[in-house]
Amino acid sequence: MARLRDFAKTLRSKNCDPFNTTFDVFFDNEDAYRQVRDSGRISAEVLAPLYGLTIDQVLGIYFLDNALAFKVTMVKDIASSDPACKDVFGAHQHLMLADLEIPEE
Repeated sequence: MARLRDFAKTLRSKNCDPFNTTFDVFFDNEDAYRQVRDSGRISAEVLAPLYGLTIDQVLGIYFLDNALAFKVTMVKDIASSDPACKDVFGAHQHLMLADLEIPEE
């Protein structure tokens, strides 16, 4: 089984505020984008356990067909302002998403 990183051109994460992280995933190939989008793997039910969250903590999943991209916003497990936060800018959170298995056609 392939991983999301095998399909995507760019994967990145960042804080959208101190309490939420947003993930941006871009593709340079329409077939790869559609395969990932249509796989059913980009859902709150799949992503929440990956990050140790509940389904309702996945705040939104947005597919942008005209940009060959999708965006996911999730609650952070530790706020950026908390001294225990090890990724203050949220820039390393996409690594688990990159390893997400995507079924091949």
